[in-house]
Amino acid sequence: MKRLLVHVEGQTEEAFVNGLLASHLYGFDYGQVRARLVGNARNRIRRGGISDWNVVRKDIDRHLRGDSGALATTMVDYYALPSGWPGRLPPANLTVPGKSSHIHQKLSEDFDAFSAASQRFHPYVMMHEFEALLFSDCLTFAEAIGYDDRAEALQAVRDQFHDPEHINDSPQTAPSKRVARIVPGYDKVLFGNVAALEIGLARIRAECPSFNDWVTFLENWPAPT
Repeated sequence: MKRLLVHVEGQTEEAFVNGLLASHLYGFDYGQVRARLVGNARNRIRRGGISDWNVVRKDIDRHLRGDSGALATTMVDYYALPSGWPGRLPPANLTVPGKSSHIHQKLSEDFDAFSAASQRFHPYVMMHEFEALLFSDCLTFAEAIGYDDRAEALQAVRDQFHDPEHINDSPQTAPSKRVARIVPGYDKVLFGNVAALEIGLARIRAECPSFNDWVTFLENWPAPT
């Protein structure tokens, strides 16, 4: 059976992978799915934050060289991703799907040139961060974290965009910043996975095309030979 290691930047993504995503992928010939904090995130008392690409790339390559039967992917936010990551500074006027395709292509190309194990790596960068997934169902999101009265305000944000992945990524307008203005004391680690579990993978996939593409790829990824 397949083994998958998902390199993540914070505790929220770690819990999401080890819980909701893993339980789904066990139905697709995976015997092990687990998350691992990458680079200097492990030294930040599990508060998240992402390293330079060179550090992450070495981390992933080291893991793949040490386990010839494993597969590896990433789950990191596009928002606040260091500019040194390949594809993070895209050509002007790209659409959100275009930015997603661009960064995934550039990361794949860079890792392919760096590692002999590149066929066992598939990158995923969330557009634009984890909280975007929670806008897939604003009513369930609000109810899950005990702020039912904020559902309408969350939905008003969602309604401004084609899909949750289009909620943009400036320091003022990133998904998490919008949530924090609506939900007093919003705690990503505490609330994020509670909400994701209640919303469910099917709903998130229906609303978030790039996320759905990633999960679909993982479902169909052949075992290493």
